[in-house]
Amino acid sequence: MKKLFVILVTVFILSACGSTNVKRVESGSQPDLSGYWNDIDVRKVCDALINDCLLSPRVDQAIRASGSRIPMVIVGRFRNASSEQIDTEIISLRMENAIFNSGRLNFVSGGDTRDDIRLERLDQQNWASEETMAKMRRETGADYMMTGSVHTIVDRERNRTVRTYYVTAELTNIETNERMWMSQNSDITKIVTLPANRL
Repeated sequence: MKKLFVILVTVFILSACGSTNVKRVESGSQPDLSGYWNDIDVRKVCDALINDCLLSPRVDQAIRASGSRIPMVIVGRFRNASSEQIDTEIISLRMENAIFNSGRLNFVSGGDTRDDIRLERLDQQNWASEETMAKMRRETGADYMMTGSVHTIVDRERNRTVRTYYVTAELTNIETNERMWMSQNSDITKIVTLPANRL
């Protein structure tokens, strides 16, 4: 009995001391472990929405109408209205970066970044020299706001679940409230089958 106890304790200690196994994967080849929203889904959806935006005749018309001035965009809220915990900021940042880098639209800071900049500008009024301080009320106003949302439709029967993701994005004229562009992507549909013993 004592020998069995020593063997069990030894096995427990050895298993507790096991090292963590980490495997690197190439970008864009992430395995789909759970069937939930992941990095590949973000890339696929954002790339489709970005292309749709940049090829939109209305966006092209607005850019041409602005002459030499590139229209300014501010990113608003991307709401998560899905059944999952999705960080929608990743979606908005990916879209903002790609559209900005295309050179067709410019972005002004919004949200927490804008608040931090305003606090710094206000602080400079008291502490920076007059020659170097940033002037007040010199911000560039945005012409359009980019917003969007993520929704899911979940169909479930026994151990089988079908998840379809609907991601919308739109650009709205801030002054007139007119939509310049809007699109929806529903390319991501996943069928997840769980082992029968997990029901």
